[in-house]
This record gives sequence, C-alpha cells and structure tokens, in this order.
Amino acid sequence: MTPASFAQAMATIRLPNVFNPYADQCDVHDRANAPALRRRALRTYLEAIMALGSETIWMGRDLGYRGGRRTGLALTDEAHLPLFSRFYPGTDVTKTTRGEVVAERTAAEIWGALSQLDIPPLLWNVFPFHPHEPDQPFTNRKFTSKERCTVDELNSELVQMLHIDRIIAIGQDAAGYATQFGARVECVRHPSYGGTTEFRAGVCRLYNLTKITPRLASQPLLF
Repeated sequence: MTPASFAQAMATIRLPNVFNPYADQCDVHDRANAPALRRRALRTYLEAIMALGSETIWMGRDLGYRGGRRTGLALTDEAHLPLFSRFYPGTDVTKTTRGEVVAERTAAEIWGALSQLDIPPLLWNVFPFHPHEPDQPFTNRKFTSKERCTVDELNSELVQMLHIDRIIAIGQDAAGYATQFGARVECVRHPSYGGTTEFRAGVCRLYNLTKITPRLASQPLLF
C-alpha cells in the first residue's frame, strides 16, 4: 500500500455516529472541498514520514471535535497547522474550515513535546476518526469494539508501510491496542484530565529530555 492508496482506503469507511474527515463534510464548519484537502494532507504527511525515515508512532485514542475532526490530523489542532510543514517537510496542509482557528489543549501538549525531538514521530490514533454521540456531532465519545475492528487492517497496513518499530501509546487505551503490531510499545500518560505533568515526565524519560514546555503556533493562520 502507498500513502495515496492508504488515504483513499481511509475515505471508504462510513459508520453511523462517526465523522470521517477524509470523506465526510461538516455542514456547519467545513469548506466545500474539505474532505479532499484532508485526504491530500494525509497523503503528503505519510510521504513526509517516509522521507524523514521516522519509524515511531505516537498513538492516541481517536479524533476529537476541536482537533482532528477539523484538521484530519491526529493530535493536531488548527492552531498548530502553521508548524506542520516545518516538522514534516513536504506536507501539504491547510485549514479546511470556515471561521476562526480552534485550539485544543491536548494538541498544545503534544506539539510542545514534538518541538524537542530531532525526528518527529507519526501522530496517529487507534481509531483514526471522530466518534460522537447520536445527533450530537460536536461531542466526543470512545469508539466501540465493533467500530475499532473496521480499522484494524488499515492500522496494520500503516505499520507495515512505514516500517514502524516503536509505538508510544498516549494513554492506556492505545497501550493495550498497540501490542498486536509486533513493534516495541511504551506508554505515557495522556495529558488530558490532569495528566499534563505525568505526560511531560513520560516523554522526557523516553527521549532523555530535561524539560518540556507547551508551545502554540508562532503566527496566526490567515484564511
């Protein structure tokens, strides 16, 4: 599988009460061509990872309505899109929604940690879509086991395509899942719900860092 065929395969998955940013259009926030732009971002992101030679995934749980639902990029909100091509050269990302930039606290923590690394990892999720409550698209919920099964094969393809040998699980949900891929799995606390200090300490331990300070994008997006 190639980055292009992987992005197309992601777009074929449709599930009730799940927003697929590579196929679905948000009538409230999205621009007219938002799904196509997010597919392009995903494809070029994977190509950039291959060019960098990064063989590590940071794996979260699923997309949130303030972050990945809008960007199509795991653990990334709109406030950090200006940094994306700097960390992942060649990636073609753009804001796909109308209105003001929306920030997410988890993304600030993740990108604060990334800024300390020589080679950034692939940011990904166990369930790479946004599961929400019925008739409440701007809510977050955990995916079901049946929903997760629909992406198991694609996640396996991703690991093989990128020759992943290390998965850093962001939280216990990801830690239990990641063991099936044959890569070395390490876990850090998810930064949400009071886990910020432990998350930073975990990343420092794994990468031999002394300190992590969250950072925001240095300049606004103009759209």
